[in-house]
Amino acid sequence: MNSATIHNNLQLSFQKTGSGDKILILFHGFGQHKQIFDELTSELETQYTLYSFDLFFHGTSQWNRGEQALEKETWRTAMHQFLGENKIEKFSLLGFSLGGKFALATLELFPKKIEHVFLLAPDGIKTNLWYSLATYPLLLRRFFKSMILKPNRLHKIVGVLQKLNLVDKGLLRFAESQMDTQAKRERVYYSWVVFRHLKFDMRTISHLLNSNSIKLTLLVGRYDKIITIKNMDRLIRHVKNYQLEILETGHNEVISKSISIIKSL
Repeated sequence: MNSATIHNNLQLSFQKTGSGDKILILFHGFGQHKQIFDELTSELETQYTLYSFDLFFHGTSQWNRGEQALEKETWRTAMHQFLGENKIEKFSLLGFSLGGKFALATLELFPKKIEHVFLLAPDGIKTNLWYSLATYPLLLRRFFKSMILKPNRLHKIVGVLQKLNLVDKGLLRFAESQMDTQAKRERVYYSWVVFRHLKFDMRTISHLLNSNSIKLTLLVGRYDKIITIKNMDRLIRHVKNYQLEILETGHNEVISKSISIIKSL
């Protein structure tokens, strides 16, 4: 295990594997850690040298700034230091689910260094309404935080949403599984609030891809209720050259179902 420490005692942890000539930087999804990529990295270790990161609030990475938002310039500082320390000039990116936001942020900040972007059921292309309500208006953010301390409120809201059929039942089950302990609820809250400024304009992202001839591969699950195929339209309608792979799976199996495709590219 290796770790890159950035200013003000923040710690961004990563694991380096493989010995290939090409570099691939990987960002996992919510509630995961860098080891989620072990199967994938073992298949790619002769093609790539791989750096699998723990996001803040996950694994061994540490965020010591409370509810202060992670700004893109802070992320630039972190990645600039990491790239310099590891003597990385050119690299590719892979982001799954929440990790898609960090892949997009890195693309936005270092476009001339990037060769290929793999987005697996990526967050960050379309902002979810519930996410916006929970993180942007201060009053609603405080109410969301109160659910962390008083989970009975959360259960009541879930019950109402179920009765009114306002949210897909699969999504509700996923949400409940990620908020069934105090530690998990805190991770949900702080991840949502701290990462709230990682927003992206898809025209800007597509321009960076097009103007820098960066390859884009999108892999999404046909039965994914969390990140849908339709959401990808916001990006690919502006991208000149991309590959879209629709996998016969839901959200949780997208990584494993993507291995053979990524290995072939």
